[in-house]
Amino acid sequence: MTKKRDIGFPPREAIVAFIRANPGKVGTKDIAREFGLKNADRAALKELLRELVAEGTVKKGGRKTIVESATLPATLVADITGRDSDGELIAKPAEWDEAEQSEPPRIRIYASRLAKPGATAGVGDRALLRVEPIQDAEGVAYRGRVLKVLDQARNRVLGIFKSNPNGGGRLIPVDKKQAGRELSIAPGDTRDARDGDLISVDLLRGRGYGLPAGRVKERYGSVATEKAISLIAIHAHEIPMEFSAAAVAEAEAAQPATLKGREDWRELPLVTIDPPDAKDHDDAVHAEPDPDPNNVGGFILHVAIADVAYYVRPGSALDRDALIRGNSVYFPDRVVPMLPERISNNLCSLVPGEARGALAVRMVIGADGRKRSHSFHRVLMRSAAKLSYAQAQAAIDGKPDDVTGPLLEPILKPLYAAYEVAKRGRDARDPLDLDLPERKILLKKDGTVDRVVVPERLDAHRLIEEFMILANVAAAEALEKKALPLIYRVHDEPTVEKVHALQDFLKTLDVPFAKSGALRPSLFNRVLTLVAGQDYEQLVNEVVLRSQAQAEYSSENYGHFGLNLRRYAHFTSPIRRYADLVVHRGLLRALGLGDGALPDSETPDHLAEVAAQISVTERRAMKAERETADRLIAHHLADRVGATFQGRISGVTRAGLFIKLDDTGADGLVPIRTLGTEYFDYDEVRHALIGQRSGAMHRLGDVVDVRLVEAQPVAGALRFELLTQADVLVSRHPRGAGPRRKNTVGTNAKASKRSKSEARPKHKEKSRKKSQKAGAKRKPGTSKKGRSWTP
Repeated sequence: MTKKRDIGFPPREAIVAFIRANPGKVGTKDIAREFGLKNADRAALKELLRELVAEGTVKKGGRKTIVESATLPATLVADITGRDSDGELIAKPAEWDEAEQSEPPRIRIYASRLAKPGATAGVGDRALLRVEPIQDAEGVAYRGRVLKVLDQARNRVLGIFKSNPNGGGRLIPVDKKQAGRELSIAPGDTRDARDGDLISVDLLRGRGYGLPAGRVKERYGSVATEKAISLIAIHAHEIPMEFSAAAVAEAEAAQPATLKGREDWRELPLVTIDPPDAKDHDDAVHAEPDPDPNNVGGFILHVAIADVAYYVRPGSALDRDALIRGNSVYFPDRVVPMLPERISNNLCSLVPGEARGALAVRMVIGADGRKRSHSFHRVLMRSAAKLSYAQAQAAIDGKPDDVTGPLLEPILKPLYAAYEVAKRGRDARDPLDLDLPERKILLKKDGTVDRVVVPERLDAHRLIEEFMILANVAAAEALEKKALPLIYRVHDEPTVEKVHALQDFLKTLDVPFAKSGALRPSLFNRVLTLVAGQDYEQLVNEVVLRSQAQAEYSSENYGHFGLNLRRYAHFTSPIRRYADLVVHRGLLRALGLGDGALPDSETPDHLAEVAAQISVTERRAMKAERETADRLIAHHLADRVGATFQGRISGVTRAGLFIKLDDTGADGLVPIRTLGTEYFDYDEVRHALIGQRSGAMHRLGDVVDVRLVEAQPVAGALRFELLTQADVLVSRHPRGAGPRRKNTVGTNAKASKRSKSEARPKHKEKSRKKSQKAGAKRKPGTSKKGRSWTP
């Protein structure tokens, strides 16, 4: 910050330049101090900032921070896409929300004399960068320095081998972006690949004619059965499956934790409550009424978490492998763990009757549900029981079994009583109330799809979630109190652009969305309450979800908007998340709890690098899991082409309508060209496609019937034909949908005797085709703005 100077009210350009020069660090008070503004000028400053936010020049970057619109974090993962006119490398962010800005900012890479080994990048590489804003004549907004190359460019393609009768074969790429770009494989280059094998192929130098040629590099096995479909996602996203020999050796040499340096909690009846098919159990809970007369109606809550840091030491082979993975990845038929099974399923799994090391937090909860105090302990514990959610809930509902019967009075009832109290604190906090159903694919013994279910949401689920949230908050508070660096779990508030878009949409339904003061989750909850029970309830829930940002990891804290928490860190799942392991190490160091602590040399800058890297691996896992589910369902439905299904419109784009089927949750596309003979406009405010001539409207959230036209199992793609007649919009005014009447002509019938050339002007037809081609590149089931958050 520069010295105060009394120069009168500064021009807006000067304020924007100051915000740009201090990315992520500027608040209203900082601006006032920088320009010597008096109290009388504060109102004018706030008004100017509101104007800059409204026009998109700047945005709120947190609770009290103003940042330049579309500002990049100081550390991020980027893809190096090419070179500029001077031959310098140019990169773009690996993750970019097109809803905020159509084009990602360009980053010029500069070479550092102090570059570390492994920090030399080239075109096509993915790298971890440290960036800072600049502005030059070529429109480059940032310059960056390579910290680490995460993934080098490879001239390699993943796909399915199709044999030729005369020897050799072809590669059918699994990447939708490469659909139709087959490769020719000569008889001597197949490495004995068989029809239906998943293979990776190195590209060979082009011959100038015919199909591009390739040579099989690796065979991963047959994907003729659905049981092996997860292999496609694993190899397509380069998710490591094998641990290094050094990591395996460390895991095998590890010994069970002992009482040395620990408190003895083996007599405390902690229990684990997990899904019935869980293979590792890393959290256990216990509750009892607080005997303190000053806390009548309050509870003492214990949450014990597997002591992974005891086995995975900083800088070890296990640590290096875990960081590369970032997290475990869960598929219907397998788990790709972050840690070897010797650690995750054995030494760190809190199985009943076995002494296990744990890092535990003891929390005192007041009768109002608010946490009064907490303390962390390194303990040796012994789980009293392993329960499933349904099993615990059944006992509370009056149907105990042989396991839960003896636990009902001494353990389960106090847990549920503590949850009822904790829920008061949650209700007072009023977090974002999007209770989203999650579908689960159940497989038969042969690996084929049996059915798709939506597991019932029970109080047992909510109990564990709320206790884990309380423990995560306690961990963040403990580390902040000691002023130690940590990795936060952060969730930014929606951007001004998204809030305005949501307001415009809700106006079409006459649903009030009056924002005054700071943006809070309660504002969205009021909207969800207003539409509860209405025909458009599902539609509004979808649009509210799409207005939210995506949660991520960061070494800088800007709060968790969805949970309405000022500080939050992941602490409760170190077996499957690297962020939690870092937090455990921080607590060991902060509280002097023994070996495995965060090194004294650890810096916020390095943790920023780790946070950026594991945010990418988290999104990689989510995408791989989603794609595998799509492929499994496409395989399941492949023999039902021609069948009809009911579903909802889950996405609306210029390419057409994305449909989510009710029974399986499968996503598929209805191309816009199949909607009829007239031209359809994309109405971004209404989230709808509207016929120019007839006013026929297809809107996000509408219940529709569709016919399955095509299934591509390898790509996980489905194509539908729409059977439901469209509603006709009488009023096209964006402020109100007005009365709607059913179209007497089906959307797939001929709506007019005019030819397509008459119905669609040529310039609009050309524009429509271009939009369709661009939209078709997006994943079925997601809109341009579709993005979700997870705590």
